Amino acid sequence: MEVHTTQCCILMGCLCLFYPWSQVCEWREPEELAALLDLELRENGEPQHQLLQRIRDVAKYSVKTNHPRFFNQLFAGVDYHALTGRFLTEALNTSQYTYEVAPVFVLMEDEVLSKLRSLVGWAEGDGIFCPGGTMSNMYAMNVARYRAFPEVKLKGMWSLPRLAVFTSQQSHYSVMKAAAFQGIGTENVFKVKVDDRGCMIPEDLGETIELAKSQGAVPFFVHATSGTTVQGAFDPLEPIADICDRQGLWMHVDAAWGGSVLFSKEHKHLMRGVERADSVTWNPHKMMLTGLQCSAILLKDTTHLLKHCHSADAKYLFQQDKFYDTSLDTGDKSIQCGRKVDCLKLWLMWKAVGSKGLEERVDRAFTHTRYLVEEMKRREGFELIGKVAPVIKERMMKQGTMMLGYQPQGGRVNFFRMIVISPQLSHQDMTFCLNEIERLGSDL
Repeated sequence: MEVHTTQCCILMGCLCLFYPWSQVCEWREPEELAALLDLELRENGEPQHQLLQRIRDVAKYSVKTNHPRFFNQLFAGVDYHALTGRFLTEALNTSQYTYEVAPVFVLMEDEVLSKLRSLVGWAEGDGIFCPGGTMSNMYAMNVARYRAFPEVKLKGMWSLPRLAVFTSQQSHYSVMKAAAFQGIGTENVFKVKVDDRGCMIPEDLGETIELAKSQGAVPFFVHATSGTTVQGAFDPLEPIADICDRQGLWMHVDAAWGGSVLFSKEHKHLMRGVERADSVTWNPHKMMLTGLQCSAILLKDTTHLLKHCHSADAKYLFQQDKFYDTSLDTGDKSIQCGRKVDCLKLWLMWKAVGSKGLEERVDRAFTHTRYLVEEMKRREGFELIGKVAPVIKERMMKQGTMMLGYQPQGGRVNFFRMIVISPQLSHQDMTFCLNEIERLGSDL
């Protein structure tokens, strides 16, 4: 039985990675796909040969996010060193909360977080890996509120005034989710204007803070963005930090996508001033290609705010009379109990390619982007309007040739949102993308 299970795992890995998939996806309507997969769970188990076919079908009809022409999300491609770490993590099946149950990974997480903080510009600090950038942003807002009003942990929202959060019009939707989830309220998220490039306008931030005060709200948290979801904009961190310093506000930088530019000597200027922030969200599973999920919340704080804010002192896990240094039991920093090991895949990939290899990966993505922009400028017909984008998206999905997202923005109609990060990409793929859009939309 163990041999057969191992064969299933190996086959699944081979199918997903090494089979020469010609299509990004093999589209099926939901009813047809459900019938093909035979999803029903029955009383009795199935023989091994049938399970192997199930695995083949899962791989066949899933979207191939490691295909070089998958441009749909802010993650793509696969790093095989990180994937090896992911396999090992699942096989070891441990939880990242105490040194006694995860000794290797407690030390490894500390080292990886320390290295990420050093790239931000902090010699000291704190942090933890979270299940995605949304959760990392929620952690930042919660810790910022706790610093400003520590009584909230004991007494709840009844003890607080009306609080105000500030973020740009182009920020990630997780800011609104965090405000709703934490009882602050979405109406108390003040949206700051952006310029034509999608960057927060610092002058408007200052004015919006004064507006909130005039309405009886108490500002406590400014959420800046390095690499917005749609335009890829980097907010000007230096002048935002100046305002936060003057007002005594927590400054958070959502660098879920853009944080990886800190590896690049050529592009790290985009985050100039990030070292002045109080916290940073960074998702290595995006531009660094670590694989889902891998997101860190990094803090400049050295007073253990993260633990004080979230700890519940579970006696069965975090006993203080253990035979080792209990400061290594990091689980009380987290709002979770069981927590996946997300540091191994990043650590192993970093060990394999080094900081230099990660820098080259970032620079390559920018090179492909510049090439694509220049190619678009040379072609006529790429200012598409109306319902063109949704129709072309439907056609490319059903034909399986590539996958590209679209969306409206403000008063603008739907446009394609191009993500260029996969390590398998070449200029040929960039050219193919433009050719394919023209081909699929030639009759519109």
